[in-house]
Amino acid sequence: MDTETESLQAEDDIQLADDLKARYQRTCSELGKLIVGQDSVVEQVLLTILAGGNSLIVGVPGLAKTLLIHSIAQVLDLNFSRIQFTPDLMPSDITGTDLVQENPETGRRELTFLPGPIFANIVLADEINRTPPKTQSALLEAMQEHHVTVQGKTFSLDEPFFVFATQNPIELEGTYPLPEAQLDRFMFEIAIDYLSEQDELDVVRQTTSLRDIQFEYAMNGENIRAFQKLVRQVPVSDAVSQYALSLVRRSRPGAKDGLDFVNNWVAYGASTRAAQYLVLGGKARALVDGRYHVDFDDIAQLAKPVLRHRVLRNFHAESEKISSDELIDRLLDAVPLPRSGM
Repeated sequence: MDTETESLQAEDDIQLADDLKARYQRTCSELGKLIVGQDSVVEQVLLTILAGGNSLIVGVPGLAKTLLIHSIAQVLDLNFSRIQFTPDLMPSDITGTDLVQENPETGRRELTFLPGPIFANIVLADEINRTPPKTQSALLEAMQEHHVTVQGKTFSLDEPFFVFATQNPIELEGTYPLPEAQLDRFMFEIAIDYLSEQDELDVVRQTTSLRDIQFEYAMNGENIRAFQKLVRQVPVSDAVSQYALSLVRRSRPGAKDGLDFVNNWVAYGASTRAAQYLVLGGKARALVDGRYHVDFDDIAQLAKPVLRHRVLRNFHAESEKISSDELIDRLLDAVPLPRSGM
């Protein structure tokens, strides 16, 4: 990463950074009208958007995964599309297809492209692991390239564009595990857990009474595109970048300076993309916190969402019921902070 070209010193950049923080806070406030007790989840979804990534959301049914993403699309004034993934879903059901239609002017039949639900700003791929790999892979091009190819023709997707996919962790029958190559393209794996008793009681009260919630737009697509460019300008020291890379490299079994618990419990470690997302997510996190640089805590706080779907446990870890989050906690304890300051 060329830190010499990164700076956040121009007056316009500082003003834009202040605007980003203010709009982020307004977005969280608006979402608080409907979403209860999921502050860290909301933060990770918004960091995904500010960094220009895509994320996987994992949680048992009934924890408002769909409601959360739909609400964020409303608050950000973005087009929303939900795709329910099923075993019989075809790639064309996602990308769109050519239909034969009569041209009203010429009377001749012509092939007309009918866009699929992928043509939206925020796409929710609900229960993505319930459809076969062929259909899952239809998302790859869209997630990575922001365009789709149908019948040899390429169609660009509207910007900004994000994919949020959900998975149910408790039902394995009739599911197709996502290939590692596709998992690696998700910036975060966002884990949604049960609410506290008080928060759950608030949800029950709110959802069983009459409500007329009106959201106010906190930012729009134009703001988001500007903020995404700004995020990449945030400076990061060599020491912080090295810390992110050290976490990634030492997550791999068989490494030269490998850790015993990694060698014993990890089948495959994280890829280089993990280090990139740790740094990029750290930049976004710094800005929403009102800082103009990335520190070590930004990297450490994002280690679990970035690494939990990239550090793949082996049979021994699964048999001993060692979770991915436990492995990452051990990794954070085992990898020291670089001695040099920022």
